[in-house]
Amino acid sequence: MLDIAGQLHRWMEEGRAFAVGTVVSVGGSAPRGPGAALAVDSEGTAIGSVSGGCVEGAVYELCERALQDGRAVREQFGYSDEDAFAVGLTCGGVIDMMITPVPADSPQRAVLQAALSAAAGGEASALARVVHGPEELLGRALLVRADGTHEGGLGGHPELDRIAAAEARALLDAGRTGTVGLSEDGSHCPGGLTLLVETSVPPPRMIVFGAVDFAAALVRAGKFLGHHVTVCDARPVFATEARFPEADEVVVDWPHRYLRRTATDGRTVVCVLTHEARFDIPLLTEALRMPFAFVGAMGSRRTHEDRLRRLREAGLSEHELDRLRSPIGLDLGARTPEETALSIAAEVIAARRGGTGLPLTGGAEPIHRDLSAPPAPLVAGLSGSDG
Repeated sequence: MLDIAGQLHRWMEEGRAFAVGTVVSVGGSAPRGPGAALAVDSEGTAIGSVSGGCVEGAVYELCERALQDGRAVREQFGYSDEDAFAVGLTCGGVIDMMITPVPADSPQRAVLQAALSAAAGGEASALARVVHGPEELLGRALLVRADGTHEGGLGGHPELDRIAAAEARALLDAGRTGTVGLSEDGSHCPGGLTLLVETSVPPPRMIVFGAVDFAAALVRAGKFLGHHVTVCDARPVFATEARFPEADEVVVDWPHRYLRRTATDGRTVVCVLTHEARFDIPLLTEALRMPFAFVGAMGSRRTHEDRLRRLREAGLSEHELDRLRSPIGLDLGARTPEETALSIAAEVIAARRGGTGLPLTGGAEPIHRDLSAPPAPLVAGLSGSDG
């Protein structure tokens, strides 16, 4: 439910009663992952999505029923074959749903409102809810913050909240949503209780180095993908908010110096668009030694070869150089800044999700990959620039 936190938080503040259907687990080629949610209020208004359309109608009806009878229920949807009237996933996947009513007088309302407020405000937090176990515990919630403090409670044994908070904190540190099996006394014996732990973390950063014309288009693409986007350039005449109004921040500084001092993590995306050695080499020397999700640099193949030579001279190992995606972007035949931004965004997605960058037509690989599996190698990409 945290994926629709902003809208649900407004419903909370308005005192609306609602029911929310949340994806607990998926199998096969399910369109959306655990944590995806659809909510229905007492007026019949719906927000969110759990399947991209396949089972939305059935989940809507389950939410309406939960609002009427006040009972939390589990439901599983599988393959609907060729029957046009069957409710299920035509893609062949399976999704396990939890339907939870949240009436205006729900004892869980306070902790859910706190969790939704934290997520809507960009605070790192995790919400653990009982999705399998004794009926009296279903829907019980525990909010866990990044500093380890927690509020709410799951009921039952006093140790249960402490152990559940530790498990939720571990998932929060990893930025993952998933399920945890515990016994009712809090021990790690599966079969008693299943908790769905939804995590909410600040958006990943995309740092675009080089206040060039391609950067403006990439800023828009990065924002569309949900990144917090920063543009950095050492030249104040180019690095201005007027030129990049959609960026979250525009920084005037030497790129390598800024990278050293700014806060980053393993989800950070670094895109180097300057293709000037005086900026690129010190910056990439730093970036390729940091645990970023993606480091890419624009330029022609000739520029790339010269860049590799200079980086080797700067002391980078072949293992470190293998992390560099250059020329940046997938081979889409891009020419314009917008097309080039799309090719870069596509490579960022492929790197994150383990995609191949190949057309789906004629392929045999699953469309939706198991994110716990190692990512597949990417096809070598081309940038849309020849600079």
